Amino acid sequence: MRDVLIADDHPLFRDALTRAVHTALPDAAVHGADSVPALLALLESRPDADLLLLDLHMPGARGFSALAHIRGQYPGLPVIVVSAHEEVAVLRRALGHGAAGYIPKSAAVESIVDAINAVLGGDVWLPPRLGADAHGELKADEAEIAARVAELTPQQFRVLSMIAEGKLNKQIAFELNVSEATVKAHMTAIMRKLGVSNRTQVALLASHLTLEQIPPPALPDED
Repeated sequence: MRDVLIADDHPLFRDALTRAVHTALPDAAVHGADSVPALLALLESRPDADLLLLDLHMPGARGFSALAHIRGQYPGLPVIVVSAHEEVAVLRRALGHGAAGYIPKSAAVESIVDAINAVLGGDVWLPPRLGADAHGELKADEAEIAARVAELTPQQFRVLSMIAEGKLNKQIAFELNVSEATVKAHMTAIMRKLGVSNRTQVALLASHLTLEQIPPPALPDED
């Protein structure tokens, strides 16, 4: 039995993907997540999953940051990016971050089924109208930042995502149900792994993995 994970915060589209999975793999066990924190918890409980269908826009996701982190933590897990973006540049960045397939949300069910079968068969699947001669393409700084993000633990990645959203330590501590001292310890580890010295620089690095790559505003330094 195949174990397939679907990460998308839109219930109707998550249901559509589930139906496509069951068309391709009638006996598959499908598990859904509506946010990156929920996905990380799902991965921790099912580290040997066979496939992940990942939306780029979810709570806790900033563009390619979740993909970069998951590929680093679970290198054997094939990931198909599912996105409303149909620009070739976005597709190339997804491949550069390790995606094994790219499905536009406008794709027909038959295309989704083809993508699932192809990726589980060890191939890379791209939409014919976008994928002709497509290849992974990352700027050098983006590739380096992605490699650093891949080294973060899941909890450190959760903290990084919240910092990138502009949340303060006390807000992060409340949401993660930990002490502020624990958050500060994570911050120290994150800054060391990313090679920076304050939270504004952490957020700036994370912005390189967003789809728009817009630098964030300066953040209050609590460290």
